[in-house]
Amino acid sequence: MLDKQISQAVIRRLPRYYRYLGELLDDGVERISSNDLSKRMHVTASQIRQDLNNFGGFGQQGYGYNVAYLHDEIGNILGVNETHNVIVIGAGNLGQAIAGYVKFERVGFRIIGLFDTNPDLKGKLVRDIPIQMLDELPEFVKNNDVEIAALTLPKANAKATALKLVSLGVHAIWNFAHVDLDDIPDVVIENVHLSDSLMQLSYNITQQNLDK
Repeated sequence: MLDKQISQAVIRRLPRYYRYLGELLDDGVERISSNDLSKRMHVTASQIRQDLNNFGGFGQQGYGYNVAYLHDEIGNILGVNETHNVIVIGAGNLGQAIAGYVKFERVGFRIIGLFDTNPDLKGKLVRDIPIQMLDELPEFVKNNDVEIAALTLPKANAKATALKLVSLGVHAIWNFAHVDLDDIPDVVIENVHLSDSLMQLSYNITQQNLDK
């Protein structure tokens, strides 16, 4: 356990380091300097060193970083070298897309359950996962080691569903509902707003057009 508080900005960059290091491993690269890594990632070498120094550094002067070792260590920091069981609440288009995305398992996230309130969806298979009704959730959580719940449901139902999940012992919520869930105790919440990313893209397009 680290004694100091790591900024959220650093934590947000860690998955990107992990992804680029994984690509280097796939390319057979055994070691890399912070300068070469910075060129690939388009961040400064100083920023890379500062970020990694929060966790011990991992580099050797004159050698750089051992790619496999650094990839594994960042995986340990992020917790993706372990398996996390995930359920999805809301089996609409987004919920089914998340449940069907096989690459999540490569970084330790295993979708084990998919729930909805629409009886027409009951029993439908999404990548061999049957859609269950929401009233089956308590029994499922009781009998399975569920750590994370992804919410892909209307915002009006999000908070009540989150509170129910917490009462059942779920420790983390990945929230795609169009509302921030920030005031629920005893749970880690990551609010994801896909439209925010599109609006940032729109802003950058607008600025680019203005510069022409």
